[in-house]
Amino acid sequence: MVIKELTTAEEKIMMQLWKLEKGFVKEILNRMVTPKPAYNTVSTIVRILEKKGFVGYESFGGTCRYYPLISKTNYTRFITQKLLDKYFDGSAKELMIFTINKLKTTPISLGNRKFSTELNE
Repeated sequence: MVIKELTTAEEKIMMQLWKLEKGFVKEILNRMVTPKPAYNTVSTIVRILEKKGFVGYESFGGTCRYYPLISKTNYTRFITQKLLDKYFDGSAKELMIFTINKLKTTPISLGNRKFSTELNE
């Protein structure tokens, strides 16, 4: 399956569904930050996500419980690669240099790893 980029609204809903693992529209809505969208808006977006292949569902009478078909890890990998390709010619090194330069701190520490703005080949 080809993964497509989500809209901002779709991404917000998927973030909640990834945390829930399975959930009804009301449960997804309850986890969203204020101002919350309308119930019908969330329901519509979830159905769009289902058509796009991002979510599946189980029917319970007149309602559905939704679950992710694409993991957060797989989507993160996709969107990161898209960022690399679009802005950094596919180079993770260029992304790191850009990020470090924007932080304006040399060196920076990420856990037990240290980086400086001068990365060697």
